Amino acid sequence: MRGVNVRLFTNKRERREAQWGFIFISPWLIGLTVFYAFPIVASLLLTFFDASLTGASRSFEFIGLDNWVRFFGDPQAWNALGVTFRFILIALPVGILVPLSVALILNSKALMAPGTFRVLWFLPYVIPFVAGIIGWTGVMGQNGPLNTLISLFGIEEPPLWVNDPTLIYPALVLMGIWGIGSAIVIYLSGLGSVPTELYEAATVDGAGWWASLRHITLPMITPVIFYTLILGVAGSLQYFLVPQVLNGGNGNPEGTTSFFNIYLFKNFFTYQDPSYGATLAWVLFIITLGLSLILFGTQKRWVYYAGGDK
Repeated sequence: MRGVNVRLFTNKRERREAQWGFIFISPWLIGLTVFYAFPIVASLLLTFFDASLTGASRSFEFIGLDNWVRFFGDPQAWNALGVTFRFILIALPVGILVPLSVALILNSKALMAPGTFRVLWFLPYVIPFVAGIIGWTGVMGQNGPLNTLISLFGIEEPPLWVNDPTLIYPALVLMGIWGIGSAIVIYLSGLGSVPTELYEAATVDGAGWWASLRHITLPMITPVIFYTLILGVAGSLQYFLVPQVLNGGNGNPEGTTSFFNIYLFKNFFTYQDPSYGATLAWVLFIITLGLSLILFGTQKRWVYYAGGDK
């Protein structure tokens, strides 16, 4: 093309700069290859082999698509997927709406000492999550502070939060709210980028708080909402730490915490079947990728980018 310089490293100086550039990024390239690219490729190849570590003969045998066929006929895997998606239907909306609501309050000019409240909301996020889970099991215990508070409203029989199949998901979601400090910071950064002249114009036109929120604030921060939605979907599908710490991943109460990632973990380390475990990991990756692509396909309808179209 006329006017376009297509020369690459045509002189000694450019070649030297390129060589030094590759030298400086080589630690990152080595880390990317050894700790990310190689394990990804190895896990995919592992799905086509039988590499079970149990039994007397620990052979490494090519079995083609048998592991994938096994997944489609595995009721435990499908049950774990069902448990995971039931939890997502509850946890994902809460994980988006609660941090957004808190961020709106913290961003309000009417709030006194907003910096102090921001620190208080973010503080639990820096506490080790395992310690937080153990603390919450005590809070939700039969004679814990939460049930003591509930008893003040005349409820004589305290609920068994983490041992009741009907309450376990609200209990897990409540534990998750403990660590929403990072999401609040993300929303606050998005709210801070909304041009103030839009609010001034809305005030001149007589728009109230709700109209400004609906027609200015929410549309302008839809990229941030979209970002947290993608992260929320991926994180919820990989939900593992809380049920593993809570009850050792045994699925109690009544199998309601038999999440897909728990089943994947058991196949890898408890059943010592890395081939099928790798297959489950790739199933989880495919589901996550599929849902992400669907969300990206919908963003043109509701995500607004400043300077561009919806």
